[in-house]
Amino acid sequence: MFFTYVFRELRRRHRQALLTSLGLAVGVALVVAVTAYAGGVADAQDEVLQSLYGVGTDITVSQQRKMEEGGERRFGMQPPDESQQGKDFERTVVMTNPGQDTIAGAKVGEIAQLEGVNAVTGSLGMSVMTVKGTYPEIREGASGGAAQPPEEGSSGSGQGEMRAAPIDVSSFSVTGVDVADLELGPLSAGEITSGRPPESTETDAKVALVTGAYSKQNDLGLGDTLTVDGVEFEIVGVVTLPSGSTSSDVYIPLARAQQLSDTEAEVNQIYVQADSADAIAAVKAEIKTVLPKATVTTSEDLADQVSGSLSSASGLADTLSKWLAVAALIASFAVASLLTVSAVSRRVREFGTLKALGWRSRRIVGQVLGESVVQGLIGAVVGVGLGILGARLIAAFSPALEATVGEAARVPDGGGMGMGRVAEAFGAAAQTVSVELTAPVSLQLVGIAVALALAGALIAGALGGWRASRLRPADALRRVD
Repeated sequence: MFFTYVFRELRRRHRQALLTSLGLAVGVALVVAVTAYAGGVADAQDEVLQSLYGVGTDITVSQQRKMEEGGERRFGMQPPDESQQGKDFERTVVMTNPGQDTIAGAKVGEIAQLEGVNAVTGSLGMSVMTVKGTYPEIREGASGGAAQPPEEGSSGSGQGEMRAAPIDVSSFSVTGVDVADLELGPLSAGEITSGRPPESTETDAKVALVTGAYSKQNDLGLGDTLTVDGVEFEIVGVVTLPSGSTSSDVYIPLARAQQLSDTEAEVNQIYVQADSADAIAAVKAEIKTVLPKATVTTSEDLADQVSGSLSSASGLADTLSKWLAVAALIASFAVASLLTVSAVSRRVREFGTLKALGWRSRRIVGQVLGESVVQGLIGAVVGVGLGILGARLIAAFSPALEATVGEAARVPDGGGMGMGRVAEAFGAAAQTVSVELTAPVSLQLVGIAVALALAGALIAGALGGWRASRLRPADALRRVD
């Protein structure tokens, strides 16, 4: 009889019931759409951090070098003597990443022993620059101290002039990786598209991985050799990394990279994976005790460094979406409650008559609550449907989001032939990644939406039931014509 009475009453007052359900549905739909949008922004931010810093890396450790400390190997080219004038030259230099100081490899082992650390590995980033050209010819001035006037295309002063000669500068980046653990570190986000990765036993082997873009640019393939400062490396694989990632062109075993850069048993980047997300803050503090001068960066810190439209969307999702969802729920609950109380007020004669027939207040309250629950279920179904539609519209019409991390850095002039200008390419260039915004609607979110709709219906039903329970049979008799 309970359900029969509920459905008969809802059918008799279908407009009122649909209006109440629609009020709850609008609130639920806004919650679903806004929460899905916030989830999509969070997923986009995770995608950016994974592509820029590697999957599974919770903490990165590096140490900045003061610019006045120097430390990089310089070309230091001097003007040619008479025996070198007009002759071709070629010189290659390998230098660790400018601005980054090296860290003793023993520190990697110390960090691995810290509580809360699951895995740790080190890498060594380097830049390889080759300069080719012809030594300029210096023409001496005539006897008597007067120098010959400079010819077009030459520069000189004093006792002679120097003919300008073309110079070809080429460079590429190399990273030494721990081949024993490629699941963490620079290659963790990469995919081997052809060939194989270095084996764990090839710690000192002359093998290399090249990125797909670098292999196409230089027409390199499996089995070809790549010369790095006079050492030939066999290309055993081609790796593809996410677009916009801070990837190097070439990856070689860490031991070989240390030999090439004269940094035996040293690294300039350490990647740490914590046991759990809750342990990251504690691990960061412990690492600072091991390396007081190091820059210890967590995924949360990296997220704060992201700028661009993704950063703006993230800020909007964190602030506006939260309050918008709360406001929508409050409004929908208030509308449902007012409509329910209003409906009860118009049913004074009905409830008064039922009381006169012997219905207890508890039964009347239960009847009103039952009607509200049914309206809440209808509102939940409609609201979830509208919310999913809104989430899909957000994903379909939202423009791609861009995230920028890092700033371009310039290396001071190393002396001779403007090498500081050329080395500018080796600074920490800004990385920009474009990601598509999604708005995922999970089963958990659907469950929360249904629970919110039912909660709103119960609140409205409780208020309406309380109002109905206070009615007296005499009130109903006074309204009988």
